[in-house]
Amino acid sequence: MSAKMMGKGFGRVAALALVVALAGCGTATVVRPSGAGASAGHATPQKSVPKPGQTAVVRRGDTLFALARIHNITPRDLAAWNGLSEPYTIYPGQSLRLYPGGAAVSRPVGGTATTTRPTPAPTTPVAAPVNSGIGWRWPADGALVGRFVAGEATKQGIDIAGSSGQAVRAAGPGVVVYSGAGLVGYGELIIIKHNEQWLSAYGHNRKRLVNEGQSVKAGDQIAEMGRTGTSRDMLHFEIRYNGKPVDPLLYLPKK
Repeated sequence: MSAKMMGKGFGRVAALALVVALAGCGTATVVRPSGAGASAGHATPQKSVPKPGQTAVVRRGDTLFALARIHNITPRDLAAWNGLSEPYTIYPGQSLRLYPGGAAVSRPVGGTATTTRPTPAPTTPVAAPVNSGIGWRWPADGALVGRFVAGEATKQGIDIAGSSGQAVRAAGPGVVVYSGAGLVGYGELIIIKHNEQWLSAYGHNRKRLVNEGQSVKAGDQIAEMGRTGTSRDMLHFEIRYNGKPVDPLLYLPKK
């Protein structure tokens, strides 16, 4: 076997090993590297260069590591500044802060902008505000078979049991920012952006009925329930505030 063929074979094995490792995380990680092209030529920075007041909006296919390289920030700092814990899950439409939570720009007499000493951001999910301003409604009918557990990577939402083909509905008004099957562990997934702070996610669908960029109202059917990515027919439902998971039962109407 030529050295060139061996090199190609090693590349395929390495790529397969990466996908297997991501799948083992047990949570959503973007595996399509469409955002990686933008980071070509960017080495992983050894020291972060904060950009006070600036943010980066996550696009389809982006990863935290690729965005960190692009903006000359270490992945650990970018995660900490945005309160993200391992495995650093991010979603399309999410806004990531490119500076520490306590950083502020000051301009001394000489006119040169300086950054104050930052206050580290927490790395564990935090409770969302009591009032989201959104009239949430249940996304599906059925028994609750899985509950949210703070800090537990595989329990970032709730699971609602049902039957194949059952209606899955938008829990609130918004715009579809993701409709696909590229997030490991979620099967056929839909993500709705309700405003700049709030997202909702609907996983394991049998069939997706909406496209990215489509506006929906609360109660609109967006998918058919299924078991893609799981062993039973059910809906996995998440609510996220500034990218961080919160307990949906704190916001859905009491049954």
